[in-house]
Amino acid sequence: MNNNRVNGNELEYVKQVLDSGFRSSKGSYFTRKFEELFSEKFGVPYSIAFVNGTATLHAALEAFGVGPGDEVIVPPLTMSATTFAVLQANATPVFADVDAETFQISLDGIKAVMSPKTKAIMTVALYGLGPDLSSISKFAKDNGLWLLEDNAECYLAHHQGNLVGTFGDAASYSLQSSKHLTSGEGGVLITSNLELAEKVRKVQSLGYAGVSASKSKITKSDIQNPNYSRHVSMGWNYRMPELCSAVALAQTEEMDRLVDYRKSAGKLFEEAVVGYEHILKPQKTPHGSTNSYWTFAAALNTDFISWDDFRRDFVESGGHPFYSAWKLTYLEPMFENLDLLGRENFISQENKARYKKGLCPVAENLQPRLVQFKTNYWDESTAKEQAEILRGVLERLSQ
Repeated sequence: MNNNRVNGNELEYVKQVLDSGFRSSKGSYFTRKFEELFSEKFGVPYSIAFVNGTATLHAALEAFGVGPGDEVIVPPLTMSATTFAVLQANATPVFADVDAETFQISLDGIKAVMSPKTKAIMTVALYGLGPDLSSISKFAKDNGLWLLEDNAECYLAHHQGNLVGTFGDAASYSLQSSKHLTSGEGGVLITSNLELAEKVRKVQSLGYAGVSASKSKITKSDIQNPNYSRHVSMGWNYRMPELCSAVALAQTEEMDRLVDYRKSAGKLFEEAVVGYEHILKPQKTPHGSTNSYWTFAAALNTDFISWDDFRRDFVESGGHPFYSAWKLTYLEPMFENLDLLGRENFISQENKARYKKGLCPVAENLQPRLVQFKTNYWDESTAKEQAEILRGVLERLSQ
């Protein structure tokens, strides 16, 4: 394996953008090429590049027609940006509990919180593993709900023989610096729905009349006309910059290799905990699914050893510091104080009263026990070393 994450055409493509002097006549060449290749990788007709992987979610919800009074079901165990997108659409986030073994939003959790106001479900492919998308997508279709996959942490994983990202009405990917692929910042939304893609593009690009599902830039001949009507709808400036698109294209060309690094590291950690599941129980990958291991996640038996003591033991043994899981979104101060920049005015008193401890007991039990080991090792020897350190720590604790 190569030991460099940036080992393809990134520098050459960036140089071409810089050499162009950002002339508008050059259009958005790399954005278009990136979108085309990303679509090819996932076998979908439409990919739309964004400035980040939160704007993607917001744009999709706007294109769904989600707004004040609507509820969107989300998991609480994930980075809060998933919920931010719901709030940005002036809608109400409703939190569904997760599965104790896979850590993913569960169908039972979704059913428990569905109401007549539910308009969409947003799943998260947490840590590189998709949830039970076959069951959730059927439930969404049967109930006339939109399904949006937040796959920021999941590239090229499968569920029941299909790529994660091909079950929902749309799927979002992040290119933030910690993700499988990166352009420093960035995101991309994929869909097979032409009408939805048209709407998303207009949300992404200031409501311009001249953009479309497959066209990301208005033409110079149009905008030079004094009678040209530019904006046919409200929109945001969520477009990916051409420099980021150049890097994103090069990274997408290397997608399989970059994902394989993480998968190899994740499997090494998976092997290291075998026999020690009474101390550290890894995220379960169900039969018929694959994990792309954005991180190797496991639940610590804190009756055996505290989270802090386990981390200290691992680091003192030469391990790289690992991460905790995010605090559950509804237990963050912004929900405790309802400081939502005015969006709290769109949330009913009944829903406001739910944002407190006890709402999602499985997630609340898991969150303080989760450990997230890094898998972004670009040489296999380091990954093997870290996995062996983990095995050694668990062996000592078992004695």
